[in-house]
This record gives sequence, C-alpha cells and structure tokens, in this order.
Amino acid sequence: MTPNFSLLVVDDEPDLRTLYELTLLREGYDVDSAGSVEEAWAQLGERSYNAVITDMRLPDGNGLDLLRRLDAARRPEKTIVITAYGSAENAVEALKAGAFDYLTKPVDLRQFRSVVASALGRGAGLAPTPAKPAALPVAERSAASQHPAMLRLAGNSAAMQQVRSLIERVARGMAPVMVQGESGTGKELVARALHEVSPRADQPFVAVNCGAIPEQLLEAEFFGYRKGASTGAAEDRAGFFQAAQGGTLFLDEIGDLPLAMQSKLLRAIQERSVRQLGTAIEQPVNVRIVSATHKDLAAEVHEGRFRQDLYYRLNVIQLRIPPLRERVDDLAQICAAVLARIARDAGVAPPPRLSDAALTLLSRYGFPGNVRELENLLHRAVTLADGELIDSDDLGLGEEAFAESEWLALDPLAPEPPALPASALSVDLALPHDLVAHLDAVERDVLTRALELHRFNRTAAGSSLGLSLRQMRYRMARLGIQAGEHGPE
Repeated sequence: MTPNFSLLVVDDEPDLRTLYELTLLREGYDVDSAGSVEEAWAQLGERSYNAVITDMRLPDGNGLDLLRRLDAARRPEKTIVITAYGSAENAVEALKAGAFDYLTKPVDLRQFRSVVASALGRGAGLAPTPAKPAALPVAERSAASQHPAMLRLAGNSAAMQQVRSLIERVARGMAPVMVQGESGTGKELVARALHEVSPRADQPFVAVNCGAIPEQLLEAEFFGYRKGASTGAAEDRAGFFQAAQGGTLFLDEIGDLPLAMQSKLLRAIQERSVRQLGTAIEQPVNVRIVSATHKDLAAEVHEGRFRQDLYYRLNVIQLRIPPLRERVDDLAQICAAVLARIARDAGVAPPPRLSDAALTLLSRYGFPGNVRELENLLHRAVTLADGELIDSDDLGLGEEAFAESEWLALDPLAPEPPALPASALSVDLALPHDLVAHLDAVERDVLTRALELHRFNRTAAGSSLGLSLRQMRYRMARLGIQAGEHGPE
C-alpha cells in the first residue's frame, strides 16, 4: 500500500505545474501547488509536507529563497529544485543550501518520479519508509552522534568534531560529497560513516579503488556488461552502479581515473542512468556518489588531467579529513582503539597499553603516513613489547625516523625522502621494493619454520626465538598464520 505522502509543487508556469501535479497524483501522492515564493510560504504555514518541489526562477524570488526560509524555520520538508538546463552553478548552490536533489529542464518525467521517490525513501529497491526531516532535531542529532559508525571516528579534537558535525548535516541529502585528505587519514571510514547514518544505510555501500582497475576494464567494471559483449563475457554481469542501487557508491582515488573514463562517469552522473556493454538500453540508477582523493584536484584541472565539469559535479560538498599531525590531542584515544582491535583480533586480553613515555614520543612524530602508519607501528610495537606495557623503546622510532617525517610533513606528496649517503647503503644486497612486505615475509617464514620444528607448539616455538607466548600470538595474528590453531600451546 502506498503511504499517504503529501507534496507541494511550486512553479509559476501553469502548464508545467499541471504536468508535475498529474505525474505525482498518478503515483498516489497528495499534491498541493503554488505559483510564487509567498504563495508557497503561506501554504507551508497551514500544513506540513513530506517534500517541496520548486522551480529555481519564480516571480517574487527564486527557489533558493524558499530553501533558506525552510532551513531558518527548521522545517522538516525535503526539497527538490528544478533548474535551467546546463546551469550547474545553480544546482551546486541549491545542494549547498540544503536541497535534497535537483532536476534540470526539460524535466525527464521518469527521472522526476525517481528523484521524488528517493527523497521520500521509496527509491528503487527501497521499502516504503517515511522521509527523514531535512533538519535533524536535537534528539536525532544526538542519536546520529552515538551511531557506531560515528564512534569509530576516534578523537574529540575540534577538527574531528567538525568532521562528525558535517557528516550529520550532509548525510540526509543526495548531494555528491568529496572527501579530501592525505593517504592514511581514513577517507573510506568517513565515507562509510556518511552512508551508515544516512537514510540509505540499509542499502549497499560499494567501495571502488579507481586507481586499481586496469584502464581497459574500467567501463565494464563501472557499468557492467551483457553476455557475449566481449571475449570472456560468458554471462551477464552488473557493474558498480547497479551493485550500489539505492545506496552509496564510494569512488576512492577518483583523481586516478583516465580522462576517457571521466567523460563516461560524468554522463552517468548527469543522466542518472548507465548502459551495460553489449546493449543499447539504458538502466536508471539511484546512487549517491561519494568520492575521495589525496590529490589537489583543482591543480589537476588546471593541468588538464581532470575534467573541470566532472570536478564541479563531484565537489558539491567538500569534507576535509585532517592529518594526524593536526590532531595530536586525539592520539591517546586513537592508540587505545587500535590496540584494543589488535588484542581482539589476536584473541587475547587485556589489550596492551602505552607508557607515558611512549605516548610522549608518538606525539612528537609527524606521521607522514597518518593513522595507517600509526596502526602499522603499533602492530610492530606489540610484537616487540615484553608484556602488556609498550614503552618508547618498543616503538622503533629513531632520530632518522623523526628527520624523515619532518621532511615529508613539508611535502606530503613527495615521492621519496632525500637520498642517504652512499656509505649508508649496502651494495651487496638488492633493496626490496616494499620493505614492510619484505620484512613480513621474512618474519612469516621464520615463525612457520619454528612452529613446524616444534610440532606447532607455540610456547616452545616462541621460546626458541626468544618470544613469550603472548608475543608469539600477536605475531601470528598480525601475519595471518593459522598453522598452530589446533596445536598445543
């Protein structure tokens, strides 16, 4: 049964207003109409609506005037703005002013019905649910702040409070969000939080690393393909857009997309539809786009490596994640959360903790790799620590590490640190391309051989390497060694 949603249509052209009304009445909605800002505001004074659909240009103002009034009065209505074709600036301004979504003239009625349904929580594949208010009441804001996804964003610094506040505000609409931050700051974690506190939380969250897909496969991966579309296409396959239907599509490292694919992505976003390879039929899609990059996309546009029109479409709302060096006050809380997760994954309790000296040392470090680097550092410290207390000596941060972090802090995008003197390099050994992976492989091999030698007795194997059982467990958990899970201690 269709819920009794009420809508207000605001347009000064009688023919268009009638067309919108008839379209919505056929969908089972209760529809009122107005021809100006003042007439609309008078009707809003008499009753509440689930959504307001307004033209941008009105005789006594524009749609933005109505949006601002609704926002100032903390009205619950979702708003959809109809703007002139090609007026990207107006669309962006409307979304920033709090509009749920926008449509461009001439309005495609199929798209019109889809956007309205999405605003009311009745998008494709969604169960009929009441629309969430456009301005969260205090109680609902408090609930969003306590959502598990928000609590995973550790830290109470002013910078992180601002991040959480912006997530709460923008989660309600359809406006594309650009998450910007250095590598390792947790951009996907923020994107997931944005999805999980939004009305789309029960629908899919699809994360895509744009830089990890071979260029020749991009179109097939994004839009899907039909059986026989190319060699090896043995069956129909949905793309990322179809997989995210009704939910959120997270495009990580969007700056790595080649120009040809940028053009196709732009069309999919503008038309809200995709065409699978091997078919001429376009499929409507209802997804919210959240993208992320560590690059300066404005500079990429200036250099001709990123399309300006796509940049404007994606960068409607910008959400900047501060680097760890800008939120040192959060360090203790982040470390506690990471150490608790390490202990949980290793199946041991209580979790290890940092000494005051260790925490002081960490607070002096620049963390060019941000939270990801901190996690790796704590993993290693746990395996080196003798007992539950991690001291400064267990962190492995020498003066050379501080010098390198200070240099990288000056230029986070620098490809490599300054060259060491020739005397500091060994010419007899080939240097690994990935030192961390190389050392992990060596450590995994040593532990595996020790376990095999001692018939998978972890206590004996650890003792032969100078490790306690606790240290052995941590190392095995970190490296994913399962050989001894059925063996004796």
